[in-house]
Amino acid sequence: MLSFFLAGFVGGVFRGVVGLIKYSQSYKDVEIRPWYFTGMVVVSGLIGLATAWVVRDLGVQLFGVEELTSGIGVLVGYGGGDILENLYKIVSKKENVFGS
Repeated sequence: MLSFFLAGFVGGVFRGVVGLIKYSQSYKDVEIRPWYFTGMVVVSGLIGLATAWVVRDLGVQLFGVEELTSGIGVLVGYGGGDILENLYKIVSKKENVFGS
């Protein structure tokens, strides 16, 4: 089960990296600060870990699979970041997390 949680963390990290790359490609002259980048990737990983933990504790069956594998953990971790991002957009009524 530890591998499932680690995979959730990795999925969150992957989501964080993809989000920051997407942001840097969307705007000109974006400065990526190493400490900020590292911090955001770690936070994304922790969100992925927390999402994996919640899914496991709820006993959710994903894709009809009874055992939660590492591959599913990565998907859950990645999806956790998307869920939080979309909740933020709904609550704040903004289309972009970074913009005004």
